[in-house]
Amino acid sequence: MATLTVLKFETSDGAEKALEVVKDLSKQHLINLHDAAIVTWPEGKKKPKTKQLYDLAGTGALSGAFWGMLFGLIFFVPILGMVVGATMGALTGSMADIGINDDFIRSVRSKVTEGTSALFLMTSDAVKDRVAEAAKGAKFELIASNLSKEEEDRLRAAFAEE
Repeated sequence: MATLTVLKFETSDGAEKALEVVKDLSKQHLINLHDAAIVTWPEGKKKPKTKQLYDLAGTGALSGAFWGMLFGLIFFVPILGMVVGATMGALTGSMADIGINDDFIRSVRSKVTEGTSALFLMTSDAVKDRVAEAAKGAKFELIASNLSKEEEDRLRAAFAEE
């Protein structure tokens, strides 16, 4: 089963740097990277920029429509108004099955702000100790995941600073 994970970085380029690490781990077969997307919000900009990782197209890769809908729900719904909000609400309900609910959306929306970035990963089959080792020293916050509470607590502990 694939896991959707959102990592927040305190810099607008942190997510891109982290994605390079994940892509390298994927090439080493230490994690199965199904798809990824990045949100960057440079200082002084009114809204974030989003980018899907297109070079992973193929089996298991998510469509641009999925990422577009997700980012629309997270970053743009407050601007669009009630009619679009009602439509998006119906779409949100269908995404709850994969761990994307109102709490997920509110959490990401409140934490990914101007001057920060976020990495959205769809992964599976991670060699956890090797992935944790590669991520040591990286400054990020796990802000959302569709893992169980126990799995998410173990993930947070694995990446906690020692």
